[in-house]
Amino acid sequence: MTDDISRIARLNDRVRLGLDRNARIVMTATCLATLAGDDRRASEALAQAKVLAAIRGYVFNPEDGGERARGELVIAGHTVRFTIDYYDRSLEWGSEDPADPLVTTRVMTIMLPSDD
Repeated sequence: MTDDISRIARLNDRVRLGLDRNARIVMTATCLATLAGDDRRASEALAQAKVLAAIRGYVFNPEDGGERARGELVIAGHTVRFTIDYYDRSLEWGSEDPADPLVTTRVMTIMLPSDD
C-alpha cells in the first residue's frame, strides 16, 4: 500500500508541475475572477500563471496526506485550495486504480474555500 501511495504522490506531482499531458486543470470562475481583479481581460491570464506557479512551488506538510493530492496556500492575499481527483479515462467514474496512469485521468481543481 505504501508503494501505491508513493506512486500516486509522484503522479500527482507531475500534474502540479504541468508534466501530465492527460491531466485536466480546472479553476473555478469565482477563484479566477477574485484573483484577476477589476481588469479581468488581461489579468485572467496573469492570475492563472501566478496560481499555477504557486502550486508548482507548493511545499507539502505531513497533514496534507501522503498522496500530495491537496493543499492550501495564499496568493495575492486570498486563500486558494487545490485538489487532485482520480477518474477513469472517460471522466465518467472514479478510477479503479489511481496508481495506474494507464487507467486514470487526474483532474486538479483550483478554488477558493467558499467554492468548496
